[in-house]
Amino acid sequence: MDFAFTREQRMFKKEIIRFAKKEIVPRVQEHDRNEAFDFESFRKLGRFGILGLHFPEQYGGSGADVVTTVMAGEALGEAGVDGGLTLAYGAHSFLCADTILRHATEKQRRKYLPRLASGEWIGCMGLTEPDAGSDVASMRTTAEKKGDKYVLNGSKIFITNGPIADVAVVYAKTDPGAQHAGISAFIVEKGTKGFEAGPPLIKMGVRTSQTSELFFSNCEIPAENLLGAEGEGFNMSLQTVEWDRSALLTPFVGAARYMLNACADYAKKRRQFDRPIGKFQATKHKLANIRIFYEAAQSLAYRIAWCKDQGRPLNHLEAAVAKLFVGDWSMGPANDAMVLFGGYGYCHEYNMERIFRDSRLAPIGGGTSDIQKMIISRLI
Repeated sequence: MDFAFTREQRMFKKEIIRFAKKEIVPRVQEHDRNEAFDFESFRKLGRFGILGLHFPEQYGGSGADVVTTVMAGEALGEAGVDGGLTLAYGAHSFLCADTILRHATEKQRRKYLPRLASGEWIGCMGLTEPDAGSDVASMRTTAEKKGDKYVLNGSKIFITNGPIADVAVVYAKTDPGAQHAGISAFIVEKGTKGFEAGPPLIKMGVRTSQTSELFFSNCEIPAENLLGAEGEGFNMSLQTVEWDRSALLTPFVGAARYMLNACADYAKKRRQFDRPIGKFQATKHKLANIRIFYEAAQSLAYRIAWCKDQGRPLNHLEAAVAKLFVGDWSMGPANDAMVLFGGYGYCHEYNMERIFRDSRLAPIGGGTSDIQKMIISRLI
């Protein structure tokens, strides 16, 4: 494994950080405070090329490798972009658009991917249900084929981008008695009769991402909107794990670097008892803890990205370890950073309390830490 980034990759990361600090970060606090999605910043991500970075050029992308793609997520976090916008980007580009890229027909790719890559359309993925979170096979949403249409009935919950999405990749049972083998995937467009999104949920963190329920009531979609073949949906959802354990993790990694830089700078400037607080052992230990987490989390996330670039089948043990580590251990550094800033860290304007709130999603979204431990122990 080559741990060295190329000169082009290092330059690309610096350029993303520069772009994000100038074009996105100045509005982060306002949108977080108002729990509002930043459409302008999202479109700018599209114009910069980030939303479709790994798509082939014929679909509006740059054909970037996986390491470069996940580096973009880290760069956004390091620049200070909030977890809500990076989560929206991840759900859009990897959970929705990448599934279309991998499994759609050529006609479907040409219809959806250029608009998703540019940010003209926003995408989401509908998998989780009120009674089917980690236990995907127990989903109750059904898709019954009637002539040249499928009729969808059911609901989804905790869907990132749900209220604002123009297109959704939705998983439903085409054979309710077949458990995992009965799950299929479909493309459903906004405005389709019988399909609607619920109001945005009020969340503790990642407030700028819009999350809601999705409802399907005798929702008719063309049979050509089936992705792949019937019964292939569960395997498609498993493939999103490759992105969930790399690209969707790296904004958390980047946020750790942002905290480290901010804390180190603050520790030099803030003086107590006639010396900078960085001279105190307690402060030094907090800085060390953040750096340790950053180095370990970065290595785990990029290892998965490197494996994808090498064409290696995903090792679910490696993926679960990465997700568990970033999820469970990100809380400590975020807490240390907030405490290091003292009373300022508890106030909104200094960013640390927002990062602390955003980091709380890491052990929950994309498979809880308890599920990761179950996967790890089973594979052991």
